[in-house]
Amino acid sequence: MKPRTALLPAAFCLALCAAPFARADDAVVVPRLVPQPARMVQGTGSLVVDGATRVHAEGAAARTAAAQFLAMLPANGPLRLAMDGGGAPCGIVFALDASRAWPSPDAYTLDVGADGVRVAAGDAKGLYYGAATLAQLLTSGDAGAARVRLPALHIDDAPRFGWRGFMLDSARHFQSVDEIKRLLDAMAQLKLDVFHWHLTDDQGWRFPVPGWPKLTTVGSCRLPAGDGGIDAATGKPAPYCGFYTEAQIREVVAYAAARHVEVVPEVDIPGHATAAIAAYPQLGVSGQPIAVSNEWGVNVNLFNADEATMRFLEDVMAQVARLFPGKFVHVGGDEAVKDQWKASPTMQARIRALGVDGEEGLQAWMIARLERALAAHGKRLLGWDEILMGELPPSATVMSWRGIEGGIEAAKKGHDVVMAPSDVLYLDYLQTDSADEPPGRPATIELRQVYGFDPVPKALDAAQAKHILGVQANAWTEHMRSFARVQHAYFPRIAALAEVAWSPQAQRDYAGFLQRLPAMLPRWKAQGLEVAATPFQPQIGAGTPTADGGAEVAVRQPLGYPLRYTLDGSTPNAASPLYFAPLALPLPLPATLTVQAFFDGRPLGAPATRAFSAASLLTRRDEALAMCTGQLMLRLEDDGPRLGERAIFNVDIFNPCWTWPRAPLAGIGAVEVRAGRIPYFFQLAHDEPHRTFKPAKTAHGEMELHAGCDGPLLASLPLPAQPDADGFVTLRAPLHDAPAGADLCLWFTGDTRPAMWVLDRITLQPR
Repeated sequence: MKPRTALLPAAFCLALCAAPFARADDAVVVPRLVPQPARMVQGTGSLVVDGATRVHAEGAAARTAAAQFLAMLPANGPLRLAMDGGGAPCGIVFALDASRAWPSPDAYTLDVGADGVRVAAGDAKGLYYGAATLAQLLTSGDAGAARVRLPALHIDDAPRFGWRGFMLDSARHFQSVDEIKRLLDAMAQLKLDVFHWHLTDDQGWRFPVPGWPKLTTVGSCRLPAGDGGIDAATGKPAPYCGFYTEAQIREVVAYAAARHVEVVPEVDIPGHATAAIAAYPQLGVSGQPIAVSNEWGVNVNLFNADEATMRFLEDVMAQVARLFPGKFVHVGGDEAVKDQWKASPTMQARIRALGVDGEEGLQAWMIARLERALAAHGKRLLGWDEILMGELPPSATVMSWRGIEGGIEAAKKGHDVVMAPSDVLYLDYLQTDSADEPPGRPATIELRQVYGFDPVPKALDAAQAKHILGVQANAWTEHMRSFARVQHAYFPRIAALAEVAWSPQAQRDYAGFLQRLPAMLPRWKAQGLEVAATPFQPQIGAGTPTADGGAEVAVRQPLGYPLRYTLDGSTPNAASPLYFAPLALPLPLPATLTVQAFFDGRPLGAPATRAFSAASLLTRRDEALAMCTGQLMLRLEDDGPRLGERAIFNVDIFNPCWTWPRAPLAGIGAVEVRAGRIPYFFQLAHDEPHRTFKPAKTAHGEMELHAGCDGPLLASLPLPAQPDADGFVTLRAPLHDAPAGADLCLWFTGDTRPAMWVLDRITLQPR
């Protein structure tokens, strides 16, 4: 089918607006668009866009979209376009079109013909998305080109879901307004349209409420655990503080609205309430003073359900309604451990007085009351799927995070649903198993997993499926004390989320997505964003010794792009040998292996280099070791220094035991271990029984080495009271008659609270 070039104005044919002549060396770009449009048909012919091409807009909304389109192009790029001075439309035209019935405000059409480009929509939001697609078309090829030859195209595009969101947690760690604006730019240009802003939690309260000044003077500050809360220059406590003023919140909301993004604020109720209770102890169950939490995990502190506290929460909802003009307000409802309510005579009396069904009924009563308060302000209540545990108001919307089951239950009950399952769409989970990943949550959620998620469960019939509003990815920032880590978590996985949210399920194709993804890297770079390097970098294994005195090394590229390598220390090029995964690469020793990913014959990301020797094969860092059981492995950083880089450790906080599978113990006379010590800053609530440790036999515990995690003891050394001045200690344990090729397991005995020993590296020393 040919593109509908008839839609283009006749004025394109005037000599005044004639497209530039194509040169023989003008290669037609391959459209590399993310998200993939719902319908795209390529025709015959092409159009050259260069500095002579003018941008025309028909009406105020179109002028805004055209200006935003120009701002999306790289500011310092060689392709420079400008608005025309009025008169006859030519070149690139933006226009609202009321002559057709559009499927949604987000829909648009884009036509490229020999005479020009026309972007049309029924709403300013659709025009913006058309502008984003055109900007991607013009940056699909050589980023250094001053002229771009586009193929003739017709795009007829509209989203699969109306809710295309991501959540940023500003309560655990705080981001500046300018940083948030950069995220909003990136998400809007990927056609995401909901910014869920998590503003309160145990670790901080981030916005003002009239009449309650201590929420920001007290509740916005915490003293980080260990050395992270001490100023090295003065030796005095250095609180971690931050909140957004009303003016800053309005600035963020306006900035988002200009990009057709709705901001959904979240105030957690009744759990995750420590910061508010620290500010006003009468809001808690005990009424006793507490501190803003500096620990992660699930805290037991809850708001009480007294009338005075409910009036406070209604004041909060009224302030939220004033500051955020969008439709939805998120009230949390998750991880509200009811131990304090169960133990409180006052709360038990409140349950009896209200006639509700126990503690879950009390939470449901609070949610229902807040739903009425929000409805009075024209808002809809949204909560995590735990709000289903009590009777839920019909208008309440459920965000399903504990898998998809809560979403299925809610949809079957007639509630609207946003799918955000933690096992697929929590972007604070690590995205590769690279040793270069920053600190993060347990396990990994790779790009492929995000891309493969379908928000509409097969368990729903057609009528129930209509309650699935859309999909959202979340990033909890416990381990993201810098904006660079926030960006690492989002990019590139946010591109996969965008395609899940926008593109028709039948047209999604992971292999095709990987062909389009590299074009996003220079676009994000032009926006000043720091994309995670680890998905694009090769991962070089630690290597295993071979009988001939060499080594075998496995290499992995997380996204499956082709790899080339060298052994002489040079950077691989397009002529270097290909690596064929998953085969192990035989290496003579010593050797320096350098590996580079390639796409379209060009390097993709940074190369990885690792030197191998007979000695290096006998050392493993913690990242290269397995957990004995893997109950809850976290990638944690040390508690100091307060500013700057910190050591990072892989550790199972429920069962701190590391294993070197099939360690080459033949001829090994001793094991040297470098260990660090970090605060155990986790609240576990009902998961506390899962925390296990071996009892200490000496004053400060021991380091134990075993042949197999349940096998015989090979060596044991007493641990010191404290590490050395650099925060580490080196221990050397002699081995006697260790079995060759056994799994070498290492334990640190003794209670992990208040501080725990963690492994940095282990080295086998020959006899």
